[in-house]
Amino acid sequence: MTKLTAREIAARAPQGWVLLPGVLRARLRTGSFAVGLELVNAIGAAAEKADHHPDLDLRFTHLDVTLSSHDVGRVTGRDLRMAATVSELAAGAGVPLEAAGVVRLELALDSPARATVLPFWRAVLGMAVHSDEFGEDLRDPSGVLPAVWFQESGLEGSCQRWHPDLWVDPSEVPGRIEAAVAAGGTLVSDAEAPAFWVLADPEGNRMCLCTWQHREGEGPGQDKNGEGPGQDKSGEEPGE
Repeated sequence: MTKLTAREIAARAPQGWVLLPGVLRARLRTGSFAVGLELVNAIGAAAEKADHHPDLDLRFTHLDVTLSSHDVGRVTGRDLRMAATVSELAAGAGVPLEAAGVVRLELALDSPARATVLPFWRAVLGMAVHSDEFGEDLRDPSGVLPAVWFQESGLEGSCQRWHPDLWVDPSEVPGRIEAAVAAGGTLVSDAEAPAFWVLADPEGNRMCLCTWQHREGEGPGQDKNGEGPGQDKSGEEPGE
């Protein structure tokens, strides 16, 4: 397969599709369950014809479509073609696609003893170890729970060991930072922007806003707490 970078995938994806770690996702604002169900049937027929099947999450007023090549665990040209098909079907039904609210939540445990603690979390959460070129994390086989990854840090004595990473479309970042600061939060660091920004609530609990940008071919730098070397969560995705 020809390797596609995150930048290439984002550039080739139809408007309204968001590149998240390993997947393309779009929200189809159907406005009603009936319209959403019609789109599910249309997308299902197209997927059967192409022999490439997205994950569909139908709600009362919207339909989330997630694309990934399950046999290789990443986004490929097959997903880009299916994204174009889904966009055409949505346009034919008069249904807009939107990036707002399309996110992926991951949980990161800052720990100097990753090998020791990972088996416990795998067992208690009922997850499986997922390995790729960027390392190992834990994934829920059913796709319900957020992924868990382990950052080789925590020696600094910080009282916060868990922190959330929220992956969003780059267009979403400014508004979310503005809202977080207005709500009493602090922008701790933008040193690694636009790959990620570190924010903290009024008590100092930190989280990261992450995007696919500026991740192609880069080695590990600061960790997501801005506290020195950590695991590189590159957004580069191979493809066809």
